Amino acid sequence: MQLSMDCPCDLADGLKVVLTPRSWARCLTDMRWLRNQVIAPLTEELVFRACMLPMLAPCTGLGPAVFTCPLFFGVAHFHHIIEQLRFRQSSVGSIFLSAAFQFSYTAVFGAYTAFLFIRTGHLIGPVLCHSFCNYMGFPAVCAALEHPQRRPLLAGYALGVGLFLLLLQPLTDPKLYGSLPLCVLLERAGASEALLCS
Repeated sequence: MQLSMDCPCDLADGLKVVLTPRSWARCLTDMRWLRNQVIAPLTEELVFRACMLPMLAPCTGLGPAVFTCPLFFGVAHFHHIIEQLRFRQSSVGSIFLSAAFQFSYTAVFGAYTAFLFIRTGHLIGPVLCHSFCNYMGFPAVCAALEHPQRRPLLAGYALGVGLFLLLLQPLTDPKLYGSLPLCVLLERAGASEALLCS
């Protein structure tokens, strides 16, 4: 919503740019775009959700696995500290503060995508969510507070959070997705994790 308010073009022009083959060809030849939108979401969700979560869940239970797995996911993003220190992009203190903040939100995001993976039994949801979040970045709430159209923007943020919370359970209802492999695995192991699996 904030991007559309700040964009000089209208919706039709924006869709034309997004849907042209030339624009997609440009993206597919940009290594940074491929890394952030395709390779990182696919490989990280494969490792941390599809591989690590099923290995942790029988040992710790589903609930603790949902919160343990994202800690590894957060730590996996510490390589950004090395990049920033190597290129002296900021002071050491602000780099570590930024890393602590990034660890926090990647751990929360990891718990969310673990929740999606368990509830749907599919990897496509977490991968698409990861790609979208990499594209959008962290919400610019501070910029929204200083935006000339701050009231509709903040109302949009509030509406988005409200709809997210309202629709999270019904749209991830396991009945919509059939057999859930992780829940079946846990049932065979004799664990009763009914809360997330039903």
